[in-house]
Amino acid sequence: MKIVVKLGTSVLTGGSRRLDRPHMVDIARQIRAIREAGHQVVVVSSGAIVAGREKIADRRHPIAGDPQQGILETRSGEKNVGYPTKKVTSVVETLVDKQVLAAVGQVHLMAVWQAMFNIHQIEVGQMLLTRADLDHRERFLNARDTLEGLLAAGIVPIINENDAVATAEIKVGDNDNLSACVAVLAAADLLILLTDQEGLMTANPSLDPSATLISEVVAIDQTLKSMAGGSVSGLGTGGMVTKLQAAEIARCSGVNVVIASFKQPNCLLRLSQGQAVGTKIPANSSRLESRKRWILAGPTSQGMIHLDSGAVTAVLTGNRSLLAKGILKVTGPFNRGDVILLVDSNGKGLARGLSRYASNDLEKIQGIHSDQIQDRIGFNLGDAVVHRDELVLL
Repeated sequence: MKIVVKLGTSVLTGGSRRLDRPHMVDIARQIRAIREAGHQVVVVSSGAIVAGREKIADRRHPIAGDPQQGILETRSGEKNVGYPTKKVTSVVETLVDKQVLAAVGQVHLMAVWQAMFNIHQIEVGQMLLTRADLDHRERFLNARDTLEGLLAAGIVPIINENDAVATAEIKVGDNDNLSACVAVLAAADLLILLTDQEGLMTANPSLDPSATLISEVVAIDQTLKSMAGGSVSGLGTGGMVTKLQAAEIARCSGVNVVIASFKQPNCLLRLSQGQAVGTKIPANSSRLESRKRWILAGPTSQGMIHLDSGAVTAVLTGNRSLLAKGILKVTGPFNRGDVILLVDSNGKGLARGLSRYASNDLEKIQGIHSDQIQDRIGFNLGDAVVHRDELVLL
């Protein structure tokens, strides 16, 4: 079995402002036991910014001020930036601040992970990804090959988003969704999302003492999403909402998902043995082929195609390609070959796929029969607007 384990900042710090080394070495111990049982493990690790703040705070560097505790205010003027004058009670970290912390912290974080796994005679390898690595088909395959090579060599891959260079345009956004993309990339069997909560609850337990654990989720709907809140600790970027988003991606590719608390003794080991811990979200499809995995977890959707009722039935239950006749509306712009979202007349997402026509051409041929395409736009790239072999149901 191939297992992807996502470790959030709150997990790695135990809720503190520094890396919790005893807890990290225990995670390494459990991963060793899982590997000895014959399984492969991939780690998606948050914590670079916290690790960076920890590292340079020891040297009293002003950029390492804690946003929760205040930071040293700096003088204005380019030559004086970085020199402290007085304490303030709040701070807004700039993108550059976070990138500096991530650059320093990623080295520090990997050094700590290497030390923890060395105790158990396990080698680790680092992979840093951005959305651009997943969007481009060739780069997606290169990342997959590297990941498979590390696993084949008996090395534990430790993956994080490349926050030192990532901007808003190329960020996956949070490590919950990154871990889902990695699970799809690796064709994993199980994705474990560790958190500081018991699992998905019927309500926010910090506000409602009567909240109970949801042991299994069959369908991720709006009601379920409304139960999920943001990041409770304030340490990371994720919360239960992003974990449900990650679960939606992973389960569509045939990956089982579990949301569980790192506070449960031997949590990872027990989950690898099939024990009931936290909230289980079973896969809703069989394992997808490589190209469809890329369509699902790679590029962000560039536009939408709205389907009529007949096309909805054909795509969802008939395993059919989408034809121009079934299109009600096109929302763009997008180019030929872009990944687009197929939705019903109410805007509900149904599938992701590669469009064989650009949006401006689809606007001209929507609703017509396939044999009229040539006359309408002067060329014909095929009857299928989105072919069934290039389409993934959501």
